[in-house]
Amino acid sequence: MQRLLLCVSFLTACSASCPEPAPRPPRARYPELYGAGLFTTGAWDFFMAFSPDGRRVLFGRADDAFERYEMLETRLGPEGRWSPPVRPRFAARWSNADPHISPDGRRVYFISSRPNPGETAVRASHDIWMASLGSDGEWGDAERLPAPVNDPALDEWSPAVSASGNLYFGGDRPGTRGGSDLWVSRLVGGVYQAPENLGDSINSSVHELEPWIAPDESYLIFSALRRPDGKGGYDLFLSRRANGAWQKAELLAGINTRHSEYNHSITPDGRWLYFSSTRPFDGRLGERFDVPRRDATIRGIGDGKGDMYRIPTRLIGL
Repeated sequence: MQRLLLCVSFLTACSASCPEPAPRPPRARYPELYGAGLFTTGAWDFFMAFSPDGRRVLFGRADDAFERYEMLETRLGPEGRWSPPVRPRFAARWSNADPHISPDGRRVYFISSRPNPGETAVRASHDIWMASLGSDGEWGDAERLPAPVNDPALDEWSPAVSASGNLYFGGDRPGTRGGSDLWVSRLVGGVYQAPENLGDSINSSVHELEPWIAPDESYLIFSALRRPDGKGGYDLFLSRRANGAWQKAELLAGINTRHSEYNHSITPDGRWLYFSSTRPFDGRLGERFDVPRRDATIRGIGDGKGDMYRIPTRLIGL
């Protein structure tokens, strides 16, 4: 009884003399729109590839027809602000997209329609290219991956590399289940082998695209277009690897809508999934990256082009 009276006396005194507690910040709503004015601009914004230390990001932007692609890079300064985005050296010209930085941070894989060595004309299809990080911390020139990874007559999409060097990508190649399938080209003795179809647990009679492979190849997240087990346009799916085999892909929980979700990546620390979505947006813009609220770069957010979102991986079972 004495303890209860002491507690009541303390609370009564506090109600008269103690300062009000600081209001709690609003709870984030996930998935949340990310990077308005920088990564999300009202244009077609897609793909974010983080360096292992999280201090540099390569990302994509497309024209209104989603036919020509631009790759940009921003770096986090010591004051905690992202630098104005610029085209990296290897992507100063041509159409370039789908960046994926290797787990060790030393290489970036991407697709491009640039001419092959010895050619001058822009290609009608996109091939996989790679650029390495120099000792000065800057990206070097790009190199086209040789056959059998690239087929000169076909498109290759969204290369993603594991810690072992195995390369996963999308493409409509001989042996497809229908449309674009997902493939892996294994790195053996420093040489990429003939691409292998990832099989019926992942691929279907519709389009599977954009693989993101875990560094240890324990799971794979990919986008697919109008699968019967999807929700609408493009959806994100997850397949786990068990006993050396891919398990049946399932719709990724907490992400997909009747709109399109695609162009995804997970940060090197494994904490966040980033993806692009065409869903409407009527919420709070959030972090502004020092862009004025009425700046032209935020007009059109939520109008049906790809905007960048993120969600903690713990909320999606990863």
